[in-house]
Amino acid sequence: MNDIIKSLEERRSVRAYEDKPVPRELIEQVIEAGLWAPSGMGRQSPIIVAVTDRALRDRLSAANAAVMGGDGDPFYGAPVVLVVLAPRDVPTYVYDGSLVMSNLMNAAHTLGLASCWIHRAKEVFDQPEFKQLLADLGVEGDYEGIGNCILGWPAQDPEPKPRRERRVFWAE
Repeated sequence: MNDIIKSLEERRSVRAYEDKPVPRELIEQVIEAGLWAPSGMGRQSPIIVAVTDRALRDRLSAANAAVMGGDGDPFYGAPVVLVVLAPRDVPTYVYDGSLVMSNLMNAAHTLGLASCWIHRAKEVFDQPEFKQLLADLGVEGDYEGIGNCILGWPAQDPEPKPRRERRVFWAE
């Protein structure tokens, strides 16, 4: 079996992480893969905010939990959050950002890291506090949060779910 297909089949969303830092060079490799995601008309419009600062990571987690009406850690203890955002004025922005998220998660798995797509980046980055964070980072324009890709060392190894039947229809 092709190594890429095997890796795609083996990747899982992990919801338990070790309390152990991730080397910056691994994070950079994951980000690089995200930057190579396809995008509509080759615009390359999505951006990634790499959060490794624990205090900011915890603020993002708390804001994300508040959107759900809770107070737990929706980032499951992962030490790294890669927030993918895309400009709202690009017609394909949601799709483009989703492809970045996919590349991030698949690259993480290939490097031995665990990942999971955590929603509510849109709601969190629509808040003034996090719009200001983007401005402070030098991000200009109207960006929408597409997803939070959490990264870290897995504290569990989830079993795959069987693939559902009747999901492919051939029109020959």
